[in-house]
Amino acid sequence: MLGSNLRRRRTIPALSMLSLIAFALGCGAGERAQPRQIILASTTSTEDSGLFDELIPAFEAAHPEFAVYVIAVGTGEALELGRRTDADVLLVHAPAAESAFVADGYGLERRPVMYNDFVIVGPADDPATVRGLTDAAEALRRIAEAGAPFVSRGDDSGTHRKELELWQAAALEPGFVGYLDAGQGMGEVLRIANERRGYALTDRATFLFLRHALELEVLVEGDERLFNPYGVIPVTGARNTEGAAVFTEWITSAEAQALIGRYGVDRFGMPLFTPDADAR
Repeated sequence: MLGSNLRRRRTIPALSMLSLIAFALGCGAGERAQPRQIILASTTSTEDSGLFDELIPAFEAAHPEFAVYVIAVGTGEALELGRRTDADVLLVHAPAAESAFVADGYGLERRPVMYNDFVIVGPADDPATVRGLTDAAEALRRIAEAGAPFVSRGDDSGTHRKELELWQAAALEPGFVGYLDAGQGMGEVLRIANERRGYALTDRATFLFLRHALELEVLVEGDERLFNPYGVIPVTGARNTEGAAVFTEWITSAEAQALIGRYGVDRFGMPLFTPDADAR
């Protein structure tokens, strides 16, 4: 489970289990204590947007006693990792599922961190004629009626859950000609949609980060249902409860919130996420 999706932000040599325990506890004779690892399960959108390349080094500089290892998966899988205590802390974007996770005792609390929005992207010639719509459900209805290519995450991620909400609002079951259940992260879904000259629901941050390699355009935006909030949850009974608590406090601190608010401005002329830790 912690294989290809585990992004190692601090490289250490391969160690046996006993050596790893000694390494983590810093118990080698005459050696300084090594950083304790924090396993952070988060969405592919936070990884694919490049946000962690900004946040993780800043956290580790502020707290050198910890090293963060990121597992980039869909929100559903991140929550499952939390239930099994295979992660110490989560950063995810499916508020209803997050609230249930905490209510069921798997998480200590959910604290807001940031938000952006979802958009529907597609080819410039827009065969389903959805450009300019502010009703995302109507846009999906038109895409289905046109039988146009639509690439779904299909991975129980926050994005996939939002897509299913919109299909329900459109009173349609996905599965029309052209619908592809990719079972992939956000970046890969955008690449597939680009290859197929199709449509996709995406968070704006990942699209902006990858748009230089895509021929897709933002066609549908502005629906209030496309609001996309992210929350941080320290996992109950985590292996590194101290690290989870420190990370939770840091990412909701003024320092981290300022980093989030600046991220993307230099490159895109706008922040990719809006800090939101004060929204309690």
